[in-house]
Amino acid sequence: MGDLILLRHGETEWSRDLKHTGRTDVPLTAAGEGAAAALAGQLASLPIIAAFASPAQRATRTAELAGLAGVKVDPDLAEWDYGGYEGKTTAEIRRQRPGWYLWRDGVIPGDAAHPGETIGDVAVRADAVLGRVRPALAYGDVALVAHGHLLRVLTARWLDLDPASGRLFRLDTGTLSTLGREHEQPVIGSLNVPPGPGG
Repeated sequence: MGDLILLRHGETEWSRDLKHTGRTDVPLTAAGEGAAAALAGQLASLPIIAAFASPAQRATRTAELAGLAGVKVDPDLAEWDYGGYEGKTTAEIRRQRPGWYLWRDGVIPGDAAHPGETIGDVAVRADAVLGRVRPALAYGDVALVAHGHLLRVLTARWLDLDPASGRLFRLDTGTLSTLGREHEQPVIGSLNVPPGPGG
């Protein structure tokens, strides 16, 4: 049984500035490109038989720099659509909505390009991804290159937890995590691991 390898994309200007970045297609910073390239060394030794990425350039570019081959774009790996909170920081949102917490309170509708999603909507997409990749894990590791909140929800669903339990799993940009099984039960193998020295 292979592992599910999760890569959160490298840093963007918006992630660096703590802005909620859902459907806005923001490129990697130079630091983000460096972190993505540094992941290649850790991935090179893994028996990865398939790789999938979010459609966003920050994810596809991370996959490329990390040395993943034959990457297929999966729209279900797109980040949570933050609706009217797209591009805003938590501090900015809380000025209008004191005490707001994404995992509990969700988002408000935005424009046509950012209608917004509930956590349940995100979980449906995460479950669809897991349903598609689980059969391949019988043959080796599968890599998913995507976004912080989507991957946190996906981790919760892998562990058979409710989607809001994703709040428990911190994922920084440019990090690697692994999900696997122990005694037929889903487990976290590693979480939020930055690139090692020299990649």
